[in-house]
Amino acid sequence: MANLFEPPRFIALEGPIRVGKSTLSRIIAERLHAQRLAEPDENPFLQAFYEGERGAAFQAQFSFLIQRFEQLRAIDRKSNRIVVADYIFEKDKLFACINLTDAELEVYNRYYSVFRAQLPTPDLVIYLQASPEVLKKRLRRKNAPAEGAISEQYIEEVVRAYEHFFFHYTASDLLVVNTNDIDFVDSHRDLQELLRRLSEPVKGTQYFLPLGETSAAGA
Repeated sequence: MANLFEPPRFIALEGPIRVGKSTLSRIIAERLHAQRLAEPDENPFLQAFYEGERGAAFQAQFSFLIQRFEQLRAIDRKSNRIVVADYIFEKDKLFACINLTDAELEVYNRYYSVFRAQLPTPDLVIYLQASPEVLKKRLRRKNAPAEGAISEQYIEEVVRAYEHFFFHYTASDLLVVNTNDIDFVDSHRDLQELLRRLSEPVKGTQYFLPLGETSAAGA
């Protein structure tokens, strides 16, 4: 019998800061010989935002919005090459809703809607979860200078926003991965299990359960 499974051509990873998106997207892209699309990391307003400078949230958010739009618009969907991105465009609005005032958000939404209508939607999104406690530990271990001003309250707010967003997400197939006890860098078994799972269909919302477990549909 013919294999009717069509592997996803556009895969995106998402999740809060220090959940492991960049590392895992790089590994998946290498294994699939895919083009990797990395989240923009140069933003002249980001440090001022973390330090609470007035007006910096709007400046930082708009800078990210433009960079993300330009990156995703450049994807050639006619090419046969797989694309692996470590973010989805909706992530930008998620953070805008957290960080902007109502007046700023009204202006932001006008541009967001125009930009979003021009962009492709991923075939598969991999949502990486982690508890605020785990993310705080990873932030402290990483000890990146630009992230030193991130408050614990902000991390908790971001985690809640992600959980709410993906609870209602239906734009593409979704694989939910809780990374609290999974190490894709140092655990070869965890990584191989996930790569094996990606070679099988994901329909609707499903959950990745490593170490011999099976993934179960949630929607």
